[in-house]
Amino acid sequence: MKPAMTLGGDSVASLNIPGQGTLAPGRASQAASAASLAGPVAMTDTHAEVAAEKHVLRVSDFCLYYGANKALHGINMDIPVGKVTALIGPSGCGKSTLLRSMNRLNDLIDGVRIEGDMLFNEHSIYDRRVDVIELRKRMGMVFQKSNPFPMSIFENVIYGLRIDGERNKRVLMETCERSLKGAALWDEVKDRLHSSALGLSGGQQQRLCIARAIAADPEVLLMDEPCSALDPIATGKVEDLIYELRGKYSIVIVTHNMQQAARVSDFTAFMYMGRLMEYGPTNTLFLTPHLKQTEAYVTGRFG
Repeated sequence: MKPAMTLGGDSVASLNIPGQGTLAPGRASQAASAASLAGPVAMTDTHAEVAAEKHVLRVSDFCLYYGANKALHGINMDIPVGKVTALIGPSGCGKSTLLRSMNRLNDLIDGVRIEGDMLFNEHSIYDRRVDVIELRKRMGMVFQKSNPFPMSIFENVIYGLRIDGERNKRVLMETCERSLKGAALWDEVKDRLHSSALGLSGGQQQRLCIARAIAADPEVLLMDEPCSALDPIATGKVEDLIYELRGKYSIVIVTHNMQQAARVSDFTAFMYMGRLMEYGPTNTLFLTPHLKQTEAYVTGRFG
């Protein structure tokens, strides 16, 4: 597993990476940090390492409104191919809204409108000709709360193939086995594939949902706080899985847990009040961030 960055508890005073040193919190008070964050917002500080990566998804001047309320403000970011990108920031900063916009789940909410665009492999996902169902197959989604269907483990995994009309038993079985192995669940359930998925533990259900997502052979996996409802052991298994899946898929994960972002991601984007503030390699963002606002957040002076 990836060497862990260690943050000292939920209210962070420092951050260590073995062999790389410690980032101290600085002298500014929490009140001063909050005041600086409330000031004028400059253009996103995107590190050069991000720009050097080949990207699968490009977010361009993206704004989103819930009615009259502007939730996202001119987001510009590229999602690297085959890497894990973490979205961090305080509650209500727009992380999940941005993630859900990447496969157009916000289309289902009344009153939502957008400006700007997102390009998936250089094609607009908001073009009127886009088949949204096909888009969501190519950009699989794993939600905060596991949502297995009330059917067998096998039928959960191959549900998407069934919907597409696939009836070949060999294809269905091969897909089920491949997906469960990819989700590190095969050895635990191979002898009870036709038992109800609702009998699995919480952590197993979440990995089953990941297996269901990758059964459609997506290019991108979107994960909205996939471990927030899990115990530490189950969380560790899902984190190990995320790290193993990098390279096979381009992964974007929303997390409130900065320890988790440090452990599993290659790149991290810090958001605040609907704006993307800083975006760069995870080690750099946590150890030597460019912005005082980012340092204030990762060292726990607000959140």
